[in-house]
Amino acid sequence: MARIESKVRSLVSKDPEMRGAIETVLTRSEDGEVKWVDVKNDITSGQWGRLIEKGVLVDGDEGFELADPSATREGLENGSSSTSTTSTSSSGVDDVEGTSWSKYDKGAAVVTVGLFLGYSVTQVRNVIGGAMDVVLGPLAELLPFYAVVMVLALGTGLYSTLLQANLMNMEKMGAYQERMKDIQSRRKEAQEAGDDAALEAIQEEQMEAMGDQMGMFKEQFRPMVWIMFLTIPVFLWMYWAIGIGGNPVHVDLQPLVLPLNGSVEWTEKILGPIQTWIIWYFLCSMAFTQIIRKGLNISTTPSTS
Repeated sequence: MARIESKVRSLVSKDPEMRGAIETVLTRSEDGEVKWVDVKNDITSGQWGRLIEKGVLVDGDEGFELADPSATREGLENGSSSTSTTSTSSSGVDDVEGTSWSKYDKGAAVVTVGLFLGYSVTQVRNVIGGAMDVVLGPLAELLPFYAVVMVLALGTGLYSTLLQANLMNMEKMGAYQERMKDIQSRRKEAQEAGDDAALEAIQEEQMEAMGDQMGMFKEQFRPMVWIMFLTIPVFLWMYWAIGIGGNPVHVDLQPLVLPLNGSVEWTEKILGPIQTWIIWYFLCSMAFTQIIRKGLNISTTPSTS
């Protein structure tokens, strides 16, 4: 029975300990029917109940018997190659789901939300800009503004890379992706084989995996909170320094020469509504970030190998 084989594979893939329980029942049922009293010292009542619930064990004359012993054995054999991968993936995803933020993470998130007010509230921007100028003002006096932006892009690229590398668990995220790939692969095989029972079991597993996306989101968003916590004040200082919103200019702004555009002002819109200073910052940031990642051999993408 293909249905029994797929059910056994599903049970083992979800819970590797079920393999031992099924093997025990197979051994004890070789002489005929098997009763709970025969196996209660070797398997749990939960495992026994799941075998009955899934139809692997069916009623006999005096106890229970395997619905299809040969299909059960095939299910164990065919499931052996995928059990290790699925078990590892499930374990990693469970860890992702259990990821919790510390009080410092939560505090940084609250402060970051408050910092966003600086983009729309002039008073907040002036306070943060003035405070940051204590550190960045001397730098702006020593270097032309385009070089100041390059230094800021280098600094933000460095700590962004380090924060992502240290606060994101790539193994957990890779385990989640590996589990989803495994589910999709088995789903495709079941569809091609027309195995409705396997499709139903895989659908249940897929729904459980979808619930882990919140854990993935938390894992990805945690370093972003700290990156924004440190970067928003830098952006607000640049807002304040170049006089965005009609405020006075606090730095010496010489026109910037860009390819294809020539000499442009820092507040000139050169790509839709995007101003020159933003484009220059992001170009420098992307370039420095790639150099830092290569130089430090840091990967910020999950590995499924």
